[in-house]
Amino acid sequence: MSDTYVLKAEAREQVGKGSAREVRRNGKIPAVIYGDKQPPLAITLPYKEIFYKIHGGGFLTTVAMIEVNGEKIRVLPKDYQLDPVRDFPLHVDFLRVGKNTEVNVQVPVHFINEEKSPGIKRGGTLNIVRHEVEFHCPADAIPEFITVDLEGTDIGDSIHISAVKLPAGVKPVIADRDFTIATIAGTSAQASEDNAAAGEA
Repeated sequence: MSDTYVLKAEAREQVGKGSAREVRRNGKIPAVIYGDKQPPLAITLPYKEIFYKIHGGGFLTTVAMIEVNGEKIRVLPKDYQLDPVRDFPLHVDFLRVGKNTEVNVQVPVHFINEEKSPGIKRGGTLNIVRHEVEFHCPADAIPEFITVDLEGTDIGDSIHISAVKLPAGVKPVIADRDFTIATIAGTSAQASEDNAAAGEA
């Protein structure tokens, strides 16, 4: 899991569209902290910090500490809105993280050992079906990414979720099938070469 970072916030008395617009005019971002059987808490956060956190990657998989009114609240960003034209943050939702909080999160997929794949060496292409996979896991144990090892894979092979070693407590949200993460695809020319070689054998 990524390291926790600290955000200093201010409580927000008023909520609603007019209030949110005023918050943004003052160079801040409106946000809400909810969950853990407590009432929602409306806050404002520094614009620049939120902008860089969102665009820096890993925002929705990193537990943060928010300091507001002298209290420290552990949270996980759950959602955010960006301006559709200018891409700047408009609003953020945070989920309180308790000792036993479990969450569903999208985790990026990383691939290793492409140079050890016979299929890719012969001109095959790594066809990524899922760049991210949704997992159910403890909020304190969110993996930064999962790793798919391509060593030994050949043209025509499919890599399924069952082939990936997952950390303890991390389970795919799709539980009813062994879904595909990637395949090693070949050209029709390679397929005919393979068929010819098989015929000769």
